[in-house]
Amino acid sequence: MRTLILLRHAKSDYPIGVSDVQRPLSPRGQRDAGAAGIWLRAAIPMIDEVIVSPARRAQETWTLVAEHIQAAHVRTDARIYTDWGERLGDVVSALDPRARTAMIVGHNPGIEDFALSLCREGAVSACERIRSKYPTAGITWVTMRADWSDHSAADVAVFAVPRGAG
Repeated sequence: MRTLILLRHAKSDYPIGVSDVQRPLSPRGQRDAGAAGIWLRAAIPMIDEVIVSPARRAQETWTLVAEHIQAAHVRTDARIYTDWGERLGDVVSALDPRARTAMIVGHNPGIEDFALSLCREGAVSACERIRSKYPTAGITWVTMRADWSDHSAADVAVFAVPRGAG
């Protein structure tokens, strides 16, 4: 059994004159990213592999989450940003076969679309919530009964949206 966590970056800011890839987190995003880290620590304190979009808001989200959990291996993958995650399935399929837990930190629509593609027999209420809205700092918990490339053996188990106080 493997665990895949899909995390949409936390709320970003929109400073004038800053390119999309360089947009930072907003103060709310900083709080929510920390809350996501606390939620994840309670669920899974160690992740084998984390793949993060190169966008500043995704990198900052991971940095704040990482204050609460450990990761054995972290890397950046441009595919998560350049096509808004259209090829997340390829990113997941290429995860280290020795990894039992993995996380993708990315963007919509890719994170949401990939999560919905895994909604088969899993938690119906989680999939309904994802269909309704996948807000920033949203977390999809996926169980995979086979290797990373067999997406037909994956089920959405939980959908959570941790929020920071403030």
